[in-house]
Amino acid sequence: MADDKEYPKRGYDTKDVEAMRGNEPPRRRRHWLRNTLLVVLVVPALLLSLWAWITLSYTYSRGERAGYLQKFSEKGWLCKTWEGELTLVNVPGAMPEIFYFSVRDDRVAADLTREMGNRVSLSYEQHKAVPTSCFGETDYFVTNARVIDAPQVAPTTPQLPPAAQPQMPSPQVPQPTPPIAPARPPGSR
Repeated sequence: MADDKEYPKRGYDTKDVEAMRGNEPPRRRRHWLRNTLLVVLVVPALLLSLWAWITLSYTYSRGERAGYLQKFSEKGWLCKTWEGELTLVNVPGAMPEIFYFSVRDDRVAADLTREMGNRVSLSYEQHKAVPTSCFGETDYFVTNARVIDAPQVAPTTPQLPPAAQPQMPSPQVPQPTPPIAPARPPGSR
């Protein structure tokens, strides 16, 4: 062989490459489906939960309203919430203003159920921009309720059995009198 030149070493040969492949960690497959579900489902749910927590923790306003408890019920298809209406009467004979509210506490809901139709004072907190109606349909969440005018219950007298009750005479109804004709002037027929 006339051309026996020594070539410079090129670095790796086939045996070296095969030996190096055995030392590499196995290639991980891409999990594109898992990553897509994570981005599409989990991230929005976390953001919605964070927004709900912020809006329910921060109170925009606090106050108290007094009126007659007109309507109070538990409502909702999936998320049951206590919703009510309070009639605010300013001046007798004027149109009443309706105050719509929600209750999250079962103890307050039980108190309001007992006081249906009575005049009550409601302490409330206003939470604006709550992201879902699962917490309440209104911005106003009642935290406490108290009765202003408790109904006066008259003491009852014991009732006698029907046979022992005295018979009252029936009242005499006066007979109606016939109408009086107007007087005619003299000389008229």
